[in-house]
Amino acid sequence: MASSASGTATNVMLAIFEKKTTQIDLYRPLRNYIAFNYSEREAQNLEDDLQTVKQLRSDVERQPDPSLTTRRDLLQNYFKALCLVETRFPISPDKDHINNVIFVWHDTFKNKQKASQQNIHLEKAAVLFNLGAVYSQIGLSYDRATVDGRRQALHAFIAAAGAFAFLRDNAATKASIGSSTTVDLSVECAGMLERLMLAQAQECVFENTIAKGSTPGVCAKISRQVGLYYEEALATCNAPPLNQHFDRAWISHMQLKAALFYAEACYRYGLELHEKEEIAEEIARLKSGISALSEAKKNTKGAAAQILDAISKLEVNLNRNLERAVKENDRVYLMRVPSPGSLPPVPAFSMVKPLAMSEVLDASKEKMFASLVPDSSAKALSRYTEMVDDIIRTQAEKLQQASELTRVRLKEMDLPESILALEGNFTLPTDLKEDVEAVQICGGPAGLEAELQQLRDLKRVNQEILIHIEELLQKEAREDAQFRSQFGTRWTRPQSSTLTKNLQDRLNRFAGNLKQAADSDARIERSVREHSALMSILDRRPIESALPTLARPIMSLDASEDAILGALKQSLRQLETLGAQRAGLEDMLKEMKRKDDILPKLMTSTGSYEDLFRKEISKYDSISEDIAHNIEAQEQLLLQIQAQNDEFAAIFNLEDYKASREKCYKQIQAAIAKFREIKENINEGLKFYVTLQDAITNVKQQCSDFVMTRNIQCKEMIEDVHKQMAGLSFQDTKTTGAYDNNHPSVGHQAQRSGSQLPTDPRPQTPSYYHPPEQPAMAGYSHPPPYGSTQQMSSPYHVPPQPSSPYAPQAGSPYPPPQAGSPYPPPHTQQQPPANHDYGQPAYPGWRGPYYNAHAQQPGSHPRPPYTIPGQYRPPQQGGYYSQQ
Repeated sequence: MASSASGTATNVMLAIFEKKTTQIDLYRPLRNYIAFNYSEREAQNLEDDLQTVKQLRSDVERQPDPSLTTRRDLLQNYFKALCLVETRFPISPDKDHINNVIFVWHDTFKNKQKASQQNIHLEKAAVLFNLGAVYSQIGLSYDRATVDGRRQALHAFIAAAGAFAFLRDNAATKASIGSSTTVDLSVECAGMLERLMLAQAQECVFENTIAKGSTPGVCAKISRQVGLYYEEALATCNAPPLNQHFDRAWISHMQLKAALFYAEACYRYGLELHEKEEIAEEIARLKSGISALSEAKKNTKGAAAQILDAISKLEVNLNRNLERAVKENDRVYLMRVPSPGSLPPVPAFSMVKPLAMSEVLDASKEKMFASLVPDSSAKALSRYTEMVDDIIRTQAEKLQQASELTRVRLKEMDLPESILALEGNFTLPTDLKEDVEAVQICGGPAGLEAELQQLRDLKRVNQEILIHIEELLQKEAREDAQFRSQFGTRWTRPQSSTLTKNLQDRLNRFAGNLKQAADSDARIERSVREHSALMSILDRRPIESALPTLARPIMSLDASEDAILGALKQSLRQLETLGAQRAGLEDMLKEMKRKDDILPKLMTSTGSYEDLFRKEISKYDSISEDIAHNIEAQEQLLLQIQAQNDEFAAIFNLEDYKASREKCYKQIQAAIAKFREIKENINEGLKFYVTLQDAITNVKQQCSDFVMTRNIQCKEMIEDVHKQMAGLSFQDTKTTGAYDNNHPSVGHQAQRSGSQLPTDPRPQTPSYYHPPEQPAMAGYSHPPPYGSTQQMSSPYHVPPQPSSPYAPQAGSPYPPPQAGSPYPPPHTQQQPPANHDYGQPAYPGWRGPYYNAHAQQPGSHPRPPYTIPGQYRPPQQGGYYSQQ
């Protein structure tokens, strides 16, 4: 114990000496543990941290530092390092732990007593005790005769109280477990020292109050609190386990200080009572103070002379005021003096409290041993993260539900659309507006005529190609008939009609396709004309101009519509503000979660994880309350908006406006549906004509090849006939061989007429083309009647759809589509092979490049001319044949 007196006798105060320890090596055990449980490389990486711990412990062992503030900083830093060591290095007698470290500390009040333990709790408790002791010494070092000295001393004493309170609450219990303990680190001693330091801090406040000349009432309250703190410390010292642990001087000091400041409070309170002329109570208070001083002076062994002198002076002042008060009461007031025991306690007011050392000693921001993360800390972090995620998820769902509720309720009330309509700011539903914009982008109803013209142009091109093909075949047939008439039986090649039957059939089917397509085109054009009025609304720009208007009432009895409208707008603005607040609260939640990193605190926490979790989770309580208040305010505001909107709807006849607006919406939707239907049918027609044109063009090429081949045959046969007529022999073997070399056969060889090679065992009778049993169909110039029962290929090989103008209807003169299509689709369309298999020789004995040299098998029919692989299947344009 150390004491100091300055200025007045009452300035005598106490300071605590530090505990002493023995030398110990922490470096080697900690390094070995890292190398064994982690790796040698990790131990090398943490060399600086290990050296820091070693140096801090060495400095703590040195007694004492020349500067108290340097010593204070050393103890704080060492305690933080111990917190980091505790969570990473298990120090205990267990064989798997660091069991070769023993901490030894002596009792500061009974130096011969000491404690030795193989755990870090004793080390931490001793360091906290020394920190409180150094703070008390710092407070005692200031000159309290000055204002600044009293202020600095005050801060030092409340810091000392904070250190002892932290020791009592966090380390004393753990350090007292075991057989080897000391009383100075007990919970009772730490609590007593906290009260003592608070008493001295409150005493500094009292000294400052007196120096400032405060009123007697204020001085009395502060003085009484000083006495209460001393009384609490004295009571703890007189109880086990401290009643036999402190010197008599400690007990006398606290006892005299408690009595002195009680009497001081009675003296100051008596001055205030005298000013109020409450003489009787003043007399009782003065007597109570004198009695307390008299009782305290009975035990003054070891007390400081300054305190005894202060007691004597105060006793003189009490007696003087008591004598004056008694005289005035006897002469003037004649009041009955109450007994001191019947009086209420003197009012007290505390001006000090222990400094919160949790922040001063927080090691969570320290980087020492940061790379070592024990499993227990990782698991605790995972659990805390789940707790935070649950809070964030719950609160976020509340915010989203509130926003969704607002959206639904406003939609039910048709807000703010009805107000915008009143102001002329019409708007379509988002999906409907997007559909209208899509229609207008592709040209709208006004652009359908140009697409219909494309249909007409493509149909005309296909018809022209068919006519051209027919003219080619007819011209070839006329020429063949002319030569047949001219040469008679000498003209031995097959007639054109026997070779072009399949071509003519295909051309007739194409013609039928075009006729059916023309009928569909007509239905499309008729649909455009019939629905042009319906679809014209889609050409309105902007489309909102087609919507009905919401007008103010023509007559108003009280002209209240503006007030009602203004109140509704104000409520909507408030609702919007609440929505913006929710968005901000949601962002705050995310930001709090992002910054919520408690791993450093977990790594330094020595208490229960549950306590840490409760403390850390509590920081979300405030924002959770804000969310609840926001949602509650929104519910009330929505009820208010509902009532205001009902009034607004009644005045502005909102129901009629909604009905007309919905009718307009349905009209727009119907126009969009009809436009899309017509548009799809037109697109289907365009694809049909393009696909059909490719097929017709391919047949045109085949017909051109056929005509060219027939022309070559014609010229050669004319030469042969002329040679026959001139008496030339066509049986000469050399001539025949030369002719074969000039005209190599391709594919199946046809039989030759008139002669055969010597090695050919086949008969000499020429084999001509045998047409099918059914009569040959005329060319494209004589198409079959479309009303006949003949099965005709449809323009598309697709199943009929009920919404397309291209579907044959019930009772239609057109037959239903055949299962197969007359021409292959574009992706399987191939050019005809170089050797067309017409299946017939040009005339007996002729072997040209376009005919087969192989004889037909008995009983087989020759392949039809210009047969192309596969069947034509145009793209599946679902709906083009659909019924309108």
